[in-house]
Amino acid sequence: MNLARRGLLIILSSPSGAGKSSLSKRVLERDRDVVFSVSATTRPPRAGEEDGREYFFKSRDDFNALIAAGGMLEHAEVFGNLYGTPLAPVEAAITSGHDVLFDVDWQGGQQIRNSALSEAVVSIFVLPPSIAALESRLLNRGQDSAEVVAGRMAQSRSEISHWAEYDYVLINDDIDKAEGDLRAIVQAERLKRARVIGLNAFVAGLNAEYEAKNDL
Repeated sequence: MNLARRGLLIILSSPSGAGKSSLSKRVLERDRDVVFSVSATTRPPRAGEEDGREYFFKSRDDFNALIAAGGMLEHAEVFGNLYGTPLAPVEAAITSGHDVLFDVDWQGGQQIRNSALSEAVVSIFVLPPSIAALESRLLNRGQDSAEVVAGRMAQSRSEISHWAEYDYVLINDDIDKAEGDLRAIVQAERLKRARVIGLNAFVAGLNAEYEAKNDL
């Protein structure tokens, strides 16, 4: 028997290049109960990106107006651009029993953990197997200039220093193993007693069956 449950807010954070985006993509492809939280950003779109798919691309003025109206679950400035999570679609998803996956940095994760939706949060930090591997991944993916890669590497030490703030930590040495561990974490969190709707009523029904049996 499957009882309804409250949705999770799955926070996935890592230094750039450690693999959180690859892990996010795999989970989203293979688990229909997980939806991706599309962030808003002030950075310009990259080649092939579409508004509303990878990000909601906004001007700085429009972004700040959303913050002022209380319409952002979290927001931060990263490498000179603003990033944030619109609140309304997140609330709608978890109310309907879907899990929302956040690919965010430690600042965004901290804000979500401290928000009014904190009881739904499951936070996971992804570490690289080594700093050399981290730099190699950034260089090999070919998305950024050498200057941007250098900036990301300089920032990575500060980002990694926040690993202990998270519920779970994965070392992404093998993407298949890391994905399996991530999916196991999500499944276990879904089964937590506090997340299951109607469990008290179900147990009360079992006790009523005992009573009815004893009355015979």
